[in-house]
Amino acid sequence: MIKLLLFSYLRETIGQEELAIEASNWTIAELKQHIEKTYDVALQQTMTAVNEQFATDATVLKDDDVVAFIPPISGG
Repeated sequence: MIKLLLFSYLRETIGQEELAIEASNWTIAELKQHIEKTYDVALQQTMTAVNEQFATDATVLKDDDVVAFIPPISGG
């Protein structure tokens, strides 16, 4: 089981600050695909951190990992 932390519009769209997902041995790409299909959100521009370290879509997850999806920030 991994803990997925959500920020910004993802938190608002999904309606939760975090999710617990059985995603051990999935890659970040597989997790993103699952979240996109389940919650109808786009994650192409989203950065990912695993255990507070930036990670690539090829990173393989293991039990007890904490994953954060960090959407792009814009301002003016």
